Amino acid sequence: MHLFRRGTSSLFNSSNVSLASSKTDATTDAVGDTGLAQDGFKSIPESENLFVKPDPAVDGEDCLHDCATCTVKYPAKFDVDLEDKLYGQVNGWSTHLLVATGKSDWVRDVADETGSVMEAIEKGGVEPSNGRLKLSASNMPVPDEYHMHEAGKQPTNVLLLPSFTVVENVTPQLAPDLIEHFINKSLTTTTPLGGQPETSNPAEAEEQPPHPANTSITTSLQSHACPHAAVILLCSQRTRDARCGQSAPLLRREFERHLRPLGLYRDMDDTRPGGVGIYFISHVGGHKYSANVIVYRRRDFEWYKREEAETVDEGAAQGIWLARVKPEECENIIRYTVLQGKVLKPEQQLRGGFDRERGLTSW
Repeated sequence: MHLFRRGTSSLFNSSNVSLASSKTDATTDAVGDTGLAQDGFKSIPESENLFVKPDPAVDGEDCLHDCATCTVKYPAKFDVDLEDKLYGQVNGWSTHLLVATGKSDWVRDVADETGSVMEAIEKGGVEPSNGRLKLSASNMPVPDEYHMHEAGKQPTNVLLLPSFTVVENVTPQLAPDLIEHFINKSLTTTTPLGGQPETSNPAEAEEQPPHPANTSITTSLQSHACPHAAVILLCSQRTRDARCGQSAPLLRREFERHLRPLGLYRDMDDTRPGGVGIYFISHVGGHKYSANVIVYRRRDFEWYKREEAETVDEGAAQGIWLARVKPEECENIIRYTVLQGKVLKPEQQLRGGFDRERGLTSW
């Protein structure tokens, strides 16, 4: 994962904080005192107050217990740091970009993959303007055309979050177009849900950029809405830490096991609307807190049935970043976090996130 510092946009009023090095594994500067974050969002300093915690009186006694039927275990020497404070130690982001590579492991720094879209975005000299960009390689499948071109010209697909926008056939040469026409105009983690970014200038309010998937733009790139109701992202980069390579496949197996009976599991080629996609991504920082799990979820899992869904896609309502996740916790993460947006163990596992519906972030 890489974080880019981008210039402050007049439309998004991003906070101007220093960039954390993309090549460093340490957590970043702590969030300061509570107050207004970007676009009027409130920064929440206590982990237990950002997201709702399941209540046994409301959610049942199961929320107090890990899965009893889980047979998947981590290796005996799978040791993680249990002492560090997790919450409030990561810098925020505005947009998360997943680049399809068809692989689950990469060179140590994905921007060093010669001829890749990741390299073009990080080293191309064009900085997005609407806040910080989190850049991840992913195991999303590449299009067939990818294999018909030489390195440096291979077209691939990308997924923009929280907007849930898929942009097709992006080549390294088209990285500037991707940034200008899609990332810069994308919904961000601090775009109020159901509306455009807040602004104190009425004239600017009339200029708010529409959702890129609903816009006629001058570029050869095409986009469409991602069909998933939620995505679960698992760091799988073994070259950065063996624990990531070990934990990601095991957690995916457990998440799949609990999603299938609900009819919600979607593999990477399943384009049916709704359901939950599970993707491996590159290093997100803090591998000593493995396993890292990031959940982006829509507030309405059947949004596609609404008439307005054809023209308005509100994107992910929440982004929830957990760490120290174990296989036996996957059932309740599906039941409460993915499906309801609640966090079971915020004091031990929550690293950060955002809630666009409530106007809250951890940064």
